[in-house]
Amino acid sequence: MFSHSFLGTNDIDKSRAFYTAVMGALGYPAVPLPHGTLIPGEAGALIVGKPANGEPHTVSNGHTLGFVAKTFAEVDAFHAAGLANGGTCEGAPGVRENAPGKQYGAYLRDTDGNKICAFAPNPNA
Repeated sequence: MFSHSFLGTNDIDKSRAFYTAVMGALGYPAVPLPHGTLIPGEAGALIVGKPANGEPHTVSNGHTLGFVAKTFAEVDAFHAAGLANGGTCEGAPGVRENAPGKQYGAYLRDTDGNKICAFAPNPNA
């Protein structure tokens, strides 16, 4: 669990369109902020914005931010929304044999190169 996670961006408009789409597919609305976008949730919040130190955003090697999906269809919608809004595929939707419970997941890179994923429980595992 977390209180919030902050991902950097160099282009607020592109990142806002991307996260409005992918998080909307998971049932989370986006709220515009002057410096970025806030996506509030029950167990924390995601903020995507310009780095506070004024320096350009760079991608963290090895960092992945994972989101909970309720169904396989939500994972599929998350992945499709990301691709349609400037993201790139880092792992197509499907059962992840090495994930606990053989969960169903998908991976994306956002418009700034941050790696994100969404996973849903696998009722067949």
